[in-house]
Amino acid sequence: MTSPLILVNLKTYKEGMGNRAHQIATAAQLVARESGAVIGIAPGYIDLHPLCHHFTIPVYAQHVDGYEPGAKTGHVTVDAIRFAGAAGSLVNHSERRLTLAEIELSVRALQAHKLSAVVCSNNEITSAGAAALGPAYVAIEPPELIGSGISVSKANPEIIKRSVTAVHAVNPKVKVLTGAGIQSGECVKIAVDLGTDGVLLASSVVKAPDPVAVLRDLVSKL
Repeated sequence: MTSPLILVNLKTYKEGMGNRAHQIATAAQLVARESGAVIGIAPGYIDLHPLCHHFTIPVYAQHVDGYEPGAKTGHVTVDAIRFAGAAGSLVNHSERRLTLAEIELSVRALQAHKLSAVVCSNNEITSAGAAALGPAYVAIEPPELIGSGISVSKANPEIIKRSVTAVHAVNPKVKVLTGAGIQSGECVKIAVDLGTDGVLLASSVVKAPDPVAVLRDLVSKL
């Protein structure tokens, strides 16, 4: 992926389940084809397999455990999401925090299966720590801005700059996403101009009456 990644997390919103998940994926695929942008989605587990097989956009799991298949009832293994067709997984999202050991276990398991790890962090220090594991992406999301409607690109551009610097000082091959409050093409442009490789967002697309219109706006300034 050479162009910026727009990664839409459907979370467990009712607006992101079932038929609605398919509608959002359809919108993402349409806008990706129109614009040439890379637009991915992270649906709930129930929708992961059908979306992977009905769409060509990258589809990510929202979380994965680093365990080998076996007696681990209720856990989601990398083998399971790979069989479903996932491109990778979010790891350590602010709503699904993990210990350092668990983060490493999940990232190593994804890497072993050649899937992309998107490790979420909340500041430049944790971003640097995540970069040491060599994931495909580190996604910086200040927790106080998540779901606030206030874009991190505008409210706290310095944390983006510091995080990009911190990540690349550890591993220049790791790409950086930014999230929290991303809602417009201007937000995306600011994030990219600050050195990131894309954005991670949720409600502004998932809850939109017209996801196509929102996605077109998000990629309009790339």
